[in-house]
Amino acid sequence: MATQIVMDHTGDSRHSFEQDDPKQLAEAERRFKKLIGQGFTAATRTGGGDLHAIRSFDPTADETLFYPRLVGG
Repeated sequence: MATQIVMDHTGDSRHSFEQDDPKQLAEAERRFKKLIGQGFTAATRTGGGDLHAIRSFDPTADETLFYPRLVGG
C-alpha cells in the first residue's frame, strides 16, 4: 500500500492506495496532478531517508510527500 501525505496549514492528511488497483492508482495520479497544479512540491524518500523532489507521478513510490510553496513577506 502506498501513501500520499499532504502538508498544509491545518497539518497533514494521508491518502492510501493500492498500487495494483487501476482505479485507486488513477485517483492517486489525479490527486498528484491537482496538488502540483495548486503549487505544491512533491517529494519521495530515497533509500537513505532523504527527500527527492519529483515533477511527475511515480506509481512505484511507497510514499509521496506534498508540501506547499513557501510564502515570505
